[in-house]
Amino acid sequence: MFKSFLGSVPIKAYKNLMEIMPNTDEDAMPATAKLGRVLVTGGAGFVGSHLVDRLCRDRNEVVAFDNLSSGRLENIKKWLNTPNFNLVKADLLTPKKIRDSLSDCETIFHLAANPEVKLGSVNPKVHFTQNIAATFNLLEAIRQAEDVKTLVFTSSSTVYGEAEKIPTPEDYTPLEPISVYGASKLASEALITSYAHTYGFDAIIYRLANITGLRAQHGVIHDFVNKLVKNPKKLEILGDGTQTKSYMDVEDCVNAMFKAMNGYRGRVEIYNVGSEDQVNVKEIADIVCEEMGLRDVEYVYTGGVNGGKGSKGDVKVMLLSIERIKGIGWKPTLNSRQAVRKAAKTLLHKRE
Repeated sequence: MFKSFLGSVPIKAYKNLMEIMPNTDEDAMPATAKLGRVLVTGGAGFVGSHLVDRLCRDRNEVVAFDNLSSGRLENIKKWLNTPNFNLVKADLLTPKKIRDSLSDCETIFHLAANPEVKLGSVNPKVHFTQNIAATFNLLEAIRQAEDVKTLVFTSSSTVYGEAEKIPTPEDYTPLEPISVYGASKLASEALITSYAHTYGFDAIIYRLANITGLRAQHGVIHDFVNKLVKNPKKLEILGDGTQTKSYMDVEDCVNAMFKAMNGYRGRVEIYNVGSEDQVNVKEIADIVCEEMGLRDVEYVYTGGVNGGKGSKGDVKVMLLSIERIKGIGWKPTLNSRQAVRKAAKTLLHKRE
């Protein structure tokens, strides 16, 4: 019987479990039976909780590992009393907790990280400890466990830095991140690659564009809504408003992760995951204002740093080439503007 930090979880019949499982599209959600028991670090977080939803709906045995510093219990509360789910409230800086949680796990989804890019410019140690050191601790536990077959890691488009080639493919060089956050993701990629080759497990690395949608707790859409709720007449926009990037809905993101897991062949595979278009910050402000029913809002631009960026470490233009993952049969269902609009609608609906 599974146990969580909340206490023993009563075993219920699967017919009760199925009551909270919506119908799913078999093409959108590949079979996951081959994954075995699954550990998801950051399983109560934004993307992690959506991944947990998918795995639990597909009846996998799932262990969510989260210290709940940014993850939220409400994101996974519907699974707490189901027989195939276990929540471990712990930190990746505690090696023994990791080793204990890895018992019999064949697949690891490593999503736990501090995602605040701006934080790195004032406190770089946070990204070192919570991203790099945490990944090292996980890899050491995997090395000692010997049961793990596959490690899936969510990296970031920030590893490319200010790429000169747009759209940017996976084999672009040189990789020169301009933020400590991007550097921490690239360092984690290198550690994972070396451990996979040395200790004989497979690794899949996803370099993600900006992910939006239900349960997101930070980002430009979230910031704009909060600012406009406080003052519907004026909106402060960091930078010059021309920062242009790719945005992707979280459901597309999770679908891409499973699709690529069915298609990879090598010991280590890297996939860009994003949409095929871009949207700038001013356009995002327009969309949020439209969804809030606001007109004639005054936009006040801060001017930003280093040529109009919102903050130090911010990449001003980003668009990933997704030809590699499209080659195995995946493509996003929403473009950047549609993903932004859906996220705005979702956030506003939640506030009602």
